[in-house]
Amino acid sequence: MRPAEQGFLLLTSSLGDPDRRPLSPSQLRILGNRMANMPKPSGQRDLTAGDLLSIGYGHAQAQRILSLLEDGLQLERYLLKGKKQGCVPLTRVSSAYPKRLLDTLGQESPGCLWAKGDLTLLESPRIALVGSRDIRKENQEFAWEAGVQAARQGYVLVSGNARGADRIAQDACLQNGGRVICVIADELSSKTTDDRILYLSEDDFDQPFSAQRALSRNRVIHALCEKTLVAQSGLHTGGTWDGTAKNLRLGLSSVFCFQDGSSAADALVQLGAEPINCSQLEDFTALQPWIENFLK
Repeated sequence: MRPAEQGFLLLTSSLGDPDRRPLSPSQLRILGNRMANMPKPSGQRDLTAGDLLSIGYGHAQAQRILSLLEDGLQLERYLLKGKKQGCVPLTRVSSAYPKRLLDTLGQESPGCLWAKGDLTLLESPRIALVGSRDIRKENQEFAWEAGVQAARQGYVLVSGNARGADRIAQDACLQNGGRVICVIADELSSKTTDDRILYLSEDDFDQPFSAQRALSRNRVIHALCEKTLVAQSGLHTGGTWDGTAKNLRLGLSSVFCFQDGSSAADALVQLGAEPINCSQLEDFTALQPWIENFLK
């Protein structure tokens, strides 16, 4: 592992220690922006307190960053533990890190993604499916058809592995010979995989579920793909609404929302989502935002 990859891990991971305080995504972004303007040191040397002070950090902040970077032995032990459980890190500077995440999210992309499973799935065309946990019958049928069509059309289905729409679509895809990427919010090391599944986790591979993790990973699901299908959403509430509204605000991917007649679906269309029905799932390439179709 290259020093730059180690640096990202040391700065962003708890390394299995609940008392360790890694940098938050916003703190990592600030550090990256400041270091981009720092003159490159001559030769190979470690970052110093003087470097950090010169780019606007106080003594306490500089010492915190340097302390994180000094935990090399702890990192070595953590990487070995992860390897034994089939978990590997993909940092922003790793060759296997999803390029689309970097292109779409920039410095808001996770400093590190932990992965378990078939990494080649990141090289294939992908389509995302999001939706509510408590899902109505017609919306279940949409989620199932989305999974079936992903398999038939050669797309990797990206979802969040949650109860409801996510697992319905994932099961449909796998049962029809397809492949799935699950961006999870619970413990990565406990997952069992085969050559058609890849699990990704924004946080440490041994970190348990939390509601905050579930909300945070939504941006990864939306940004991993050029197109996102919404099977069902609450109105102004829930993770599906939160993630989809943020996507539409930031333009992370094109959004296609199942036209189920609900107030939530209508509201997402008002925000910029394209309404869609089950029959339109038969050709993912034909799914284009209205403005793109208008300009053709």
